[in-house]
Amino acid sequence: MSLISAENHIAVMASLFVLSGMAFLLERTRIGSHLTGAVIAILGAIIASNLKIIPHSAPAYDFVFTYFVPILIPMFLFQADMRRILFEATRTTAAFLLASVGTVAGVTIAALTLDLSALGAAAPLEAAQREPAIAGLFTSTYIGGSVNYAALGELTGLKADASFFSAATAADNLFSAVYLGMLALMPGWLWLARHFTPHSEEPPMEEVAGPPITAMSLTLSIALALLIVAVGDALVAWLGLAGWRYVTITVITLAFATLAPGQARKLSGSFETGVALSFVFFAAIAAGANIQAMLQVAPLLIALVFILLTVHALVTFGLGKLLGLSLPELIIASNAAVLGATTAPALAATKGWKNLVTPGVLVGVLGYALGTFIGTLVYKFWGAIL
Repeated sequence: MSLISAENHIAVMASLFVLSGMAFLLERTRIGSHLTGAVIAILGAIIASNLKIIPHSAPAYDFVFTYFVPILIPMFLFQADMRRILFEATRTTAAFLLASVGTVAGVTIAALTLDLSALGAAAPLEAAQREPAIAGLFTSTYIGGSVNYAALGELTGLKADASFFSAATAADNLFSAVYLGMLALMPGWLWLARHFTPHSEEPPMEEVAGPPITAMSLTLSIALALLIVAVGDALVAWLGLAGWRYVTITVITLAFATLAPGQARKLSGSFETGVALSFVFFAAIAAGANIQAMLQVAPLLIALVFILLTVHALVTFGLGKLLGLSLPELIIASNAAVLGATTAPALAATKGWKNLVTPGVLVGVLGYALGTFIGTLVYKFWGAIL
């Protein structure tokens, strides 16, 4: 029994939003900025549930999993004009695609090196299914981010094991924060910088300013996101594309964002709403976590993420050097792949790479578009060969 009953739906949902709001506030502190808001939301929910303040399972959590996760994809991708990404940020896009290859290579080597079937043992999956599921999950998050992570967790069934899923999310975010610190230090390593093509200080790409966030723009964003999910589900059922739900939703959203960029820009606030809902999702997942079960899988998770990020960095910067890409371009692309569209432009601005700020945003959004698709392919591929 918990202080807040699982049947008190409003109170449980309020708890999730309070935890998410606290995460945003604490992220502004010195310690919180290193942990990241996602980890704070996860840790807060784990503590609250294990102290019996909120329940480990509740219908409100099921509501979040069922309705929040699918609409996150359109909310993140409404600004993903593929023509602008591919033709206005060509070099950074090439660096990002290389970083994506590095992620897939890292997942592959980790899967071949470690016994990933030992992870997530409490999930309702056979041992042979767990390894492909985990490979797809980490591919998605280190190409896209939280929205892709959520989609693959739902698709593979891994989210059913709350302790594993929470531990995986915490490991992901903690290692990502450490990796961001390494990326920030790399430009100062002169012995490294001299081996790369000098960065060209071209004029910054012109930013396309959107209209202000209004009640109408938020309402239209949510309405269109729900409509896209409904149409995507109908197509999946009609065409018999079981297992490709989130890829279908992604393709529909990208088609809209690319063919009608003017209309898409009017959906101001959609990205911010997506970030907020993703925090609520992580809190709902973490609430079901059992601390003892989390600690049992932590060592293998740490090894998995360490191998993945090491190979990712070696492929990205090694092949990037051979292809003549500059160190700043590769740093921003790697940042966008591992941490998403929010930190890449911030790092570019901090380092004075003004011509990489907007490309950093664009390739980060490209990651949201590709993460679910490539993660699903990796999941299906590993499932077919095992």
